[in-house]
Formats: sequence, C-alpha cells, structure tokens
Amino acid sequence: MDRRTVLQALIASGSLLAAPALRAQAAWPTRPVRIIVPFPPGGTMESVVRLLGQEMTKSLGQPVIVENKPGAGTVIGVDAAAKSSDGHTFASVANSFTVNQTLVKSLPYDTLRDLQPVGLMAKTANVLAGNPRVPATTLKELVEYARKNPGRLSYASFGNGTTAHFAGEMLKMMAGIDLLHVPYKGQAPALTDLIAGQVDLMFGNLPEFLPQIRGGKLKAFGTTYAERAALAPDIPTIAEQGYAGFYTDSWYGIVAPAGLPKEVVARMNAELSRALAVPELRDALLKRGLDPIPSSPERFGEFIRSEIAKYAKIVKDAGIKID
Repeated sequence: MDRRTVLQALIASGSLLAAPALRAQAAWPTRPVRIIVPFPPGGTMESVVRLLGQEMTKSLGQPVIVENKPGAGTVIGVDAAAKSSDGHTFASVANSFTVNQTLVKSLPYDTLRDLQPVGLMAKTANVLAGNPRVPATTLKELVEYARKNPGRLSYASFGNGTTAHFAGEMLKMMAGIDLLHVPYKGQAPALTDLIAGQVDLMFGNLPEFLPQIRGGKLKAFGTTYAERAALAPDIPTIAEQGYAGFYTDSWYGIVAPAGLPKEVVARMNAELSRALAVPELRDALLKRGLDPIPSSPERFGEFIRSEIAKYAKIVKDAGIKID
C-alpha cells in the first residue's frame, strides 16, 4: 500500500482528523493551572482548594496555583475567571455563585451562559455562633432576647448573598425577629470581629468556628444540617430546637470559562474526582468537617440550576436586598 493510499484510509476512518485533537488534549496543561478563590485568605474554600490542588499537581504535571481574588460578594473573582482566555484558569465557587444570579442586578457575567461547570468538591454544615457577651446561652433564649430588643443584635456574614447572609435572613423570617446584617469581605475578617465583639452573631462554616467554640471564645446556638454534625454531635441543630425545615450548608465547586474545550473540562473533572478518591485526602477533609461530593460536569450543572431556582424563591419570599 503506497503513502497516498494510507493517507486516504486514515482520513476515511477519521483517525488522521482526530490525531491533532488527541495530541492537544494529551498536551494540556502546558502551563500552571490557576484556580481563583473569590474570598480573602483563610476561609474554608481556600483550604479545600489547596488540599485538592496539591494532590492534582501530582498527576497534571503542572503546579496548581491558588489565587485569592475577593470582592463584591465573589463577583470580582468569578468575573475574572469568566473573562479568562488562557485555557488554564478556573474559579472555585460556593452558594453565592447561584445566589448572585438573582441578587446582583448588574452582574458582569451570566452564570449559565458565560461559565461552565467542572465539578463539585465538598460541603460542610454551618453553625450559629455568638460572642460570649450575648445575653443568651440557648437558641430559645437568644430568640426571646431578640424579640424584646428588636434590631439590637447584629449578625455578620462573609458577604451579601453568601450562606451566612441567607441563614441569618431565614432565622429572622422563621423566628420573627429583627437582626442587623453586617456583611464582610470574607469569613476570616468577620470571624475576627465576632470574637472581638464588634458584631454579636454569625452563621459560619463549622470547621473554622469549632476551635473557637471549644476554646470559649464563642458560644454555639445550633448547627444547620438536618441532623447533628458528626464533627460536633453535642451541638443541637436549629431544626430540632423548634425550627423544622431549617437547613443550610456551604458547598464548593469548580467552574471554567464557557469557551474552554470540553476535553479540557473532562480532564480537569477526572483529576478532581481522582483527588477526592484518595483515602488520605478524603480523611483530611472529613477530619475538617467537610464531606467530599464529587460529581460529573453535567450533574453539577443540574445542581447549579436547582440552586439558582431555590435561592431566587428565598430572595423573593424574604425580600432580601443587597445592603
């Protein structure tokens, strides 16, 4: 068989046409992979991404660089990823990613059109914590005090549209109390002010708050899973204290610019899933109170759409607006 015949046979079978695409897929990544964390340093999301990044570096052949880019309730960091065209930039996102589609009127990107899902990473329970000077030791006492002193107690969040913000608004609505919302640019600075007594209350991620609770710097009023958190079984849930149906969590996932090739997204998802299956990494997450929840891009996409619809209803029912 001569060279021309061989070429014709390869073209007919599609092998020659597929070769460049296969080589391109195998070659990725050709530079460090950047994952933008749209929060300040020191939060739960950053710790999850750094743990996974260290593991993924081993098989990607390129370092995974974590870059904090906080601001505007995660909008600045996510927008930077959406507009990236280097083929190696991703963003880690949380509940606020789906909230902002409804809550932020001038969002510089479209959540569903300009970004594509890569996969979920983990989730964790929240806890309602208070400064020790708050004159209550149980949720019942806290609600009674808030009803007698409307607007006197403040609650911090790590940004408008974050889980902490929505949990506070849900408690206000379900308990019939008035609390002053004080948004911060991340959990770490909010937690610092909570311990210092600059704010009274806060819903935060259980892994970061538990050491402060155990050390007496904060008091716990309840966790937000449907059942007691394995990390803190002694802390009752808010639901079991008279507020049936009260549930919040903080979930974390990875998204990519809409224009990133599907082959690259599939590779990144495979690396993410592989990392989450490593026993040592799973144990490290579980010890931090984080539940690994790997998923396909398609399943994460369905989850994103359902979360947008869920939070849109909460925004409408509670009349939540950006402060």
